Amino acid sequence: MSDYVQVSTATDSREAGVRLAEGAVAGRLAANAQVVGPVTSVFWHLGEQGTGEEWQVLLFTSTARYPELERYLLDEHPWSNPQVTAVPIVRGSTECLAWLAQLVADA
Repeated sequence: MSDYVQVSTATDSREAGVRLAEGAVAGRLAANAQVVGPVTSVFWHLGEQGTGEEWQVLLFTSTARYPELERYLLDEHPWSNPQVTAVPIVRGSTECLAWLAQLVADA
């Protein structure tokens, strides 16, 4: 299993995405974050298919800190049931992963 994950969620505005990213990084739940967008999202919601413009938020953390990051995102997200997913980082530069590990290490 990988020691690191890339976590993603989406928001309906750049400002909401930046707020989530800043809070996660300030709390050392993520070493860094990127807010990307706008992107077009196609989805099912309340029994209907929809299309909308969203901002993707990518956060980078350790698997050990993931549960805390997930809780933060669920608690602070403007949506009641946001998508929060994580994929393993299977490779990365040694220096980058050491930096990531150092920043999210439990204080």
